[in-house]
Amino acid sequence: MRPPSADTPAVGTHPVRDNGAVSSPDRTRILVVDNYDSFVFTIVVYLEQLGAVCTVVRNDAVSPADGADFDGVLISPGPGTPEEAGVSMAMIEACGERSQPMLGVCLGHQALGVVTGAVVGRAPELLHGKTSLVHHQGTGVLDGLPVPFTATRYHSLTIDPATVGPELVPNGHTASGVIMAAHHRDLPLHGVQFHPESVLTEGGHLLLANWLRVCGDEQAVERSAGLSPLVRDASAVAARVAVP
Repeated sequence: MRPPSADTPAVGTHPVRDNGAVSSPDRTRILVVDNYDSFVFTIVVYLEQLGAVCTVVRNDAVSPADGADFDGVLISPGPGTPEEAGVSMAMIEACGERSQPMLGVCLGHQALGVVTGAVVGRAPELLHGKTSLVHHQGTGVLDGLPVPFTATRYHSLTIDPATVGPELVPNGHTASGVIMAAHHRDLPLHGVQFHPESVLTEGGHLLLANWLRVCGDEQAVERSAGLSPLVRDASAVAARVAVP
C-alpha cells in the first residue's frame, strides 16, 4: 500500500499528535471508518499509542477508493446492521480486492461476515458492557493473548456459525459457540466481535498491535508492551479530531 502523496486529496485528514514512538514519515497510516460510534476515539487513542497515524471519516463521507492510500482500514463499531453501515461493506470488498489489511470491530466484524456470505442475526442474548471469556488458538490478531482471555461485548447481533462459508475462518469463540473473532481464509481481512479498546478487555493493545504488524509495522507488538487502557485520553482525541 502506498502512503498518500502530496498531490492526493485529503479524505477527512486530521492532525494527530506524535507520541514519540516512531518518526512521523515511518508511521503506519490507518483509515478509520466511523459508523457513528461513541467508542471510535478510544480505538484511535490505542492506535496512536502504538505509533499509528489515524484519519477518521464517517461512513457516509468516504468512498471505497479512498482507502487505497492507507496502510490499513479499520471499520468501527456502531448501531444497526452491516447493511445500514454506509460504505462499510463496500470498503471491505475493496480492501479484499486490493489485498489490503482490514480490521472490523463489532459492527465491522459483522460486516466482514456478510461480505463473505454469512448471515448476521440476533445474538442469543443482548450484551451491553458484559464480559465473556474468548477461547482461541492464538492465530491472527489473537496471537499472544491469554487463552482464554476476557473480552467486553456490546452487541445484539452476531454472525450465525451455521452460515459461515469457506472464505471466513472463525478463530475465537465463547464457551457457548458465539463467534468472537474471524479472518478471511486468504486475504488480510480480520474481525473481532468484542471491543479491544474496553478497559475490561484483556490484551486490547496487543490485539491492535498484531493487526498493525499485518499493516507493515513490525515494531508495533514490541511497542504494545506495558501499555494499559487510558480512557481519559479519548475525550482529548474527540475534541481534537473533527469528524466531517
